[in-house]
Formats: sequence, structure tokens, C-alpha cells
Amino acid sequence: MQGHQEGADHADLFGCLTYQSLASEPPSDSELNALVAQARLRNQSVGVTGMLLYEDGRFLQTLEGPPLGLSAVWASIQQDERHQNIELLSEHYAHARLFSDWDLLLYRKREHAPRSLWERLRRRHPLGQYVQRVVRDAFDANEAGLGELFARLASSGWHGDEVVRQLIEPAARAMGDAWLADDCTEFDLTLGLGILQMAGHAVRYSDDIEQLRSKKYSILLAAAPGETHILGTTLLADQFSDAGWSVEMAYPSSDEALANQIDAQKPDAVDIGLSDAITRQGRIARLRETVKHSRMTMPDQSLVVSVGGRLFAEASATAEHVGADLSRQTLAGTRLRITELVAYARRMSDDK
Repeated sequence: MQGHQEGADHADLFGCLTYQSLASEPPSDSELNALVAQARLRNQSVGVTGMLLYEDGRFLQTLEGPPLGLSAVWASIQQDERHQNIELLSEHYAHARLFSDWDLLLYRKREHAPRSLWERLRRRHPLGQYVQRVVRDAFDANEAGLGELFARLASSGWHGDEVVRQLIEPAARAMGDAWLADDCTEFDLTLGLGILQMAGHAVRYSDDIEQLRSKKYSILLAAAPGETHILGTTLLADQFSDAGWSVEMAYPSSDEALANQIDAQKPDAVDIGLSDAITRQGRIARLRETVKHSRMTMPDQSLVVSVGGRLFAEASATAEHVGADLSRQTLAGTRLRITELVAYARRMSDDK
């Protein structure tokens, strides 16, 4: 990445950057397809994935991958004469890829969301104007705009948990509702949640950090097997990392794959997340089996199991439904609640 020297602090993280630029000459469809084909070959060679938006002569691209590979791609982009006025919008590290399946996805932006979507937001939420802004920027892939909004709110006294509870989570649910109402496509929803995920790296959490850093705890943050929405999982990674925990990520394809990673990592806690945008009502029985398999992996140790997602946020399911220790109704404060559960489990284990 720009100005980056790869070191141990970021050895297990992916670099992420977003930039915008103007086409030197508006490309034809064949020229645009050729550009993408060439970029895909280059990206594959260094392990970089990403997404490219093109509209009316303007490019907006998000790229992610190993820091050294990302630096090589970024240097190539800056020397490409097919575009100009290149502006780096954001640059950060993350625990997981958003575009893991796409060497480079080309996406031509959709039509504007219908006015009915914004009217529903204003009626349903006390901070409707702010939530509307977050949803609009997420759908428009305006990661930089969202980052500026979150930074401005932080400077005016908003705590990170407030940003998550009052803006990010309601925006995710609003985008899920938009998809259910056919106001956006499935790709719009996935991309919008991804933009929220990337902008969410700007949110920081400071309460009780020094106290928490003295605890040598570890957590495995996992998307439920088959879950494609990973907003909550990645935002939790930032929260626990800020608190000094050892954090591992998992995107398992099956209960067995998750159990294998738990067996390898031996974490103090595992959080298993469903979509924060859509209520996965039909997933309760399957999630119960996932939790059961996870516990069986460490029968002689106290493993704290947390679950989350819109299904639990709206209280249509509880921890008891799936055999978990905690069902988080919000991402806000989750690290504190899991810390208490892990500390209690350790005390009980020591007393045996």
C-alpha cells in the first residue's frame, strides 16, 4: 500500500484502498471489457481482488489483498494513461476480504433508488435523515463520504457504539427492506453492506480499553456457514482488536469446517453471525446444529458461544433457541458482554 513497509503488525491483515478517477477518453463497451480483462490477469498474479464501478466517464474502484501485491497494483494504476485526476479516497487494513470471489468485478451503477425508499426511512426512524444519508452513500459506493460523516459525528461527541447502534445497524436493515421491496437488486444490497463494512473501519471504540487490554483473551469471529453478509462479523473484528483481543476470522462452508477451525485455534469465545440486513427466519434449526457442533469441538474447555444478526436484533430468536450463551441484539457493547462471559467461564474452570 502507499508508503507501506510490510511488517509483523499487518502480516495477517489485508490491505484495502478505494480511489476515483476520470477516463481520459470515454471507453467503448469493448474497450472497457478489455481493460477489465487485463486488470484481472494482473490482479490474479498478486492475489488482489476488487470491484470497479464505471459511470459517465468516472471510475470508482475498491481493491484488496496482501499489502505488497496491493502496492504493485496501485503503482500500475497510477501510471495508466487511460484515466486521470486519480484521487485516493480511503486506505486501511481489514481482517477479511469483501470481494473474495471476484478478481475484478465490473459493475455499471443502477438507477437511483425510488423516492418511496427515502420516505419510508424518514417515517420509521427517529434519526431518519442520518440513516437516509448512510443508506444513500452505501448504495452509491461513497465510502469516503461515509467515513467523513462518521468522523464528524465522533468529533461532535458520538461514541463508536452510538454510530453502530443508531446509524450502521438501522441502515443495514433498511437496505435489507429495500431488497425485499424490490427497490434494489441483490448485488446492490451486497455492495451497500460492503461499503458500510469498509466505512465502519473509521469507527473506533475507547471505553475500558486499558482494562480490556490486560486480558489475554481470544475470539473466533465466524459467519454462519453459507451466510454471504459479513458486516457484523467484520465490525466486531475492529471492536475486539481495539480491545487487545487475539482475533481470528472464519467464513466456513459447513459446520465441520467451522469445528475444524475452532479445534485449531482453541479460542475463548466464538461469535457466529447471520445477516444484519435480512431476517434469516428459516436458519434457526441449522444454526442450532452449528452451535452444537462448535461446542463438541472443545468438550473439556469452556467455550463461550455468541450469535447475532437481524434475526436476534429484532428478538424473533434468542440464545436459548440455538443453544448459545449470548444472542447480541446489537453489535454495540458486544465485546464487553463477551468479556464478562469469558471471565466467568474461566473462574468456574479454575474452581473445579
